[in-house]
Amino acid sequence: MTRSAGDELAEFDPELERTLRALRALKIRERASNLTESSSSDLTSPSPMAESSKTMKELGAPDAGYQYSCIAYPELAGDFELRSGLIHLLPKFQGLSGEDPNRHLHEFHIVCSTMKPQGISEEDIKLRAFPFSLTGVAKDWLYYLPTGHVSSWIEMKKAFLEKFFPASRTAIIRKNICGIQQVVGESLYDYWERFKKLCSSCPQHQISEQLLVQYFYEGLLPMDRSMIDAAAGGALVNKTPEQARELISNMAENSQQFGGRALTTRGVNEVQLVSNEQKEIKSSLLELTSLVKQMALNSVNQGSTNFPTSTQVSNQAMRVCSICSSQEHDSNLCPNLQQDESMRRGRIVLGFYCQNSYSIVGNCS
Repeated sequence: MTRSAGDELAEFDPELERTLRALRALKIRERASNLTESSSSDLTSPSPMAESSKTMKELGAPDAGYQYSCIAYPELAGDFELRSGLIHLLPKFQGLSGEDPNRHLHEFHIVCSTMKPQGISEEDIKLRAFPFSLTGVAKDWLYYLPTGHVSSWIEMKKAFLEKFFPASRTAIIRKNICGIQQVVGESLYDYWERFKKLCSSCPQHQISEQLLVQYFYEGLLPMDRSMIDAAAGGALVNKTPEQARELISNMAENSQQFGGRALTTRGVNEVQLVSNEQKEIKSSLLELTSLVKQMALNSVNQGSTNFPTSTQVSNQAMRVCSICSSQEHDSNLCPNLQQDESMRRGRIVLGFYCQNSYSIVGNCS
């Protein structure tokens, strides 16, 4: 049988032969990998026959391959190890109601920023060190998170704030900032420090600088508000929010350094000195009043014990007291006169003591 012209063989192409061999080898490797995966899955996942052959004790035993950590740590470019010194320096957060989560994160950032190993980012350090900064209720919360729930420091920080600093707490702090007021007797420095502490406890309050200064200014007492307006050149509203905040801060620091300590000490001493002098004057006046009353009673008793003669009786009958219009006694022995005399002497003595006391207080001041 002879071949026709169309049945002639094509020329041998080595390039096509290499491509065909490469495709055949790739198919063989894919088949091998599929067989390997199927065999490994058969080994890891027990077959129904294997499950049925296990005892109840074996079926109730914990899974040794379970991943307990809620953090999926990313792979690091270099070697990294948490030192025990760093772990001891970390702040501790227990998760109690009175603790400040934002302050804990701030202190945690300060400690972790001191370590900068080569090839390791700060976020990777924080992600690995953060579980060691939790204790008590906060650590229980971390362990109860699902497996692989956190894979980066941003996710860890977000989950931590959502748990221990919810939106309801943010709303309460915003309300306290808007309605803050200076207490009677509270200095400008103490009021300013309380305001700054309240604002820093909630960095996500989302209140502008202009409103913060306005809320602080509206809560001032009239005296401090007038002082700030005078220092601002007439009115604080003529300043920018940054200038107004700087002015208030300078005045608060100045009042704390030079305003209150010397004046308070001197005022206490003066009040104590005046109080002691008043007590002495009061006791002396009571003694003097009792002495005058006793003298008046003695003089009346002495006049009644002497029996008068007929001439004295007639003279006494002819005399009438010019003070109270009584015929029983003379004008010199009138009780009203004795009382007026005692009161006059008491006023003289009181004026003498008051004059001396004021001179003493003036010399002490």
